[in-house]
Amino acid sequence: MTRLRGLENALDADSVDAQAAHWFARNRNAPDRATRKAFARWLDEPAHARAYHEFEQLWVDLAELQQQAKPRPLTARNPLPWRPALAVAAVLVCGLLAFNLGAPLALYQQQIAAQASGPRTFELPDGSTLFVNANTRLHIEFSAQQRNVYLEQGQVYLEVAADKERPLWVHSGEARVRVVGTGFDVRRGQQQLVVSVAHGQVAFTPASKSAEPTLLSAGQQARYDLATATLSQHNLAPEQVADWRSGHLAFRNRELASLVDELNLYRAVPVELADAALGRYKVSGNLDVKNPDALLMALPALIPVNTVALGGGRLRIEARQ
Repeated sequence: MTRLRGLENALDADSVDAQAAHWFARNRNAPDRATRKAFARWLDEPAHARAYHEFEQLWVDLAELQQQAKPRPLTARNPLPWRPALAVAAVLVCGLLAFNLGAPLALYQQQIAAQASGPRTFELPDGSTLFVNANTRLHIEFSAQQRNVYLEQGQVYLEVAADKERPLWVHSGEARVRVVGTGFDVRRGQQQLVVSVAHGQVAFTPASKSAEPTLLSAGQQARYDLATATLSQHNLAPEQVADWRSGHLAFRNRELASLVDELNLYRAVPVELADAALGRYKVSGNLDVKNPDALLMALPALIPVNTVALGGGRLRIEARQ
């Protein structure tokens, strides 16, 4: 602790950098609402906001350097200079957190890569619950001001703990979904990005060029076609949202293209459509997520197509001759 006190003495307690370090340490220790309000008032000062932002970036850089075998250049994010006082503050807070808070050195982060073994459940430190479907990759990153989930592929359902001062964002490519407290599902497949709401309300911005977000309430779903950049909205029963968690999907008058895009989550090899026009056929039925091929083999009895096995797990849906 002698070295820690020396570092503390090296930093003027009244400096903006010291204040930023102080608030950063407090924010990492599950701050209550009163603390967050006091922090928001402090952050209103531009110099304070700038110092805190610099400190956050420095902290993330330190965490990345710790996790990698060798440091990587900090050119990937328009790096800010490591001012001596700021660096002292970071080292000081590292020590304080390690000795007093027992917290990891990184900001709250988690990388999740679910395999085909089925859904998994995660309890997040803000009180939210995350359900992760098969073959899903995502990254979680929380700060004192914002909660972020980055969905690379697959499907998640979130029961989000309400916090008006710290909204939760789901990012998938250029698309964003903003929520405060709600239950909703996001699926990113090869062809579609789909957002479905069980309760509450979300603001869905499917692409960076979108003028206004689309507001979705309970029982509403938005499907964004990644190839054509078109958005369609649909209604569904709230209990149908994320019904994959039960192991079975029920669907009615579902376009084949959308159904196949979701079904591919449960297969090692994606299903092929021989002709894009086949995707417009409407299908009703049920899907057992543990046996998706049963539905594929039953398709010829439902619509005028054939399911052709190509070997190596590949299947192609062709028009019936």
